[in-house]
Amino acid sequence: MPKVKPHRTSPSLDMTPMVDLAFLLVTFFMLTTQFRPEDAVVVDPPSSTSDFRTPESDILTLTVDAKKRVFWGYDKAPIKDATLRAVAAKYGVTFTETQIKQFSLMPNFGVPIQQLGSYLDKDTEQRKALNASLPGIPYDSLNNQMIDWVLEARKANARLFQKPTYLAIKGDGDADVATVQKVIKELQEKDINRFNLITSLEMKPTFVK
Repeated sequence: MPKVKPHRTSPSLDMTPMVDLAFLLVTFFMLTTQFRPEDAVVVDPPSSTSDFRTPESDILTLTVDAKKRVFWGYDKAPIKDATLRAVAAKYGVTFTETQIKQFSLMPNFGVPIQQLGSYLDKDTEQRKALNASLPGIPYDSLNNQMIDWVLEARKANARLFQKPTYLAIKGDGDADVATVQKVIKELQEKDINRFNLITSLEMKPTFVK
């Protein structure tokens, strides 16, 4: 008696739910992603073989570019808000709530406190056009606003979040060494002796035996 062969059908897979899920994920990321604003200054740090990583948060960054300018930045909006209010009170400068809100959204800045209000009143494209000609934050002995920004930010983070502030110095590869040394010297005079120097990672040399 001959064997009866069962009728075989090729399996089918409904991809409709998978397509729906993919579109839902794309929509979710489009709605929730926040693009980081552009830095006021872009530097190309020197390379090194150190693989030590800076902490993930509570970072205050002093950026030194090739024009000997210093820029201040913090990674938390509430700290930038509180620091601006404190420094403004010290120098007798007032800011509107709109200006303070705008300042808290910027990654960094590089103007004296007296010029900061007019800088904040400009739109994004106007500030971007001005960034190349900004004077930087004063850090000389007669007008050391840089130290005031650093000290007030550390106080604000300790008060609001009860956390230490990690200080990082990011210098351009073409930055004047004397300028970076002066920034470090000013910090050390205020007993700030722990900070990270940001570099770009290069491959460690390999030795062939």
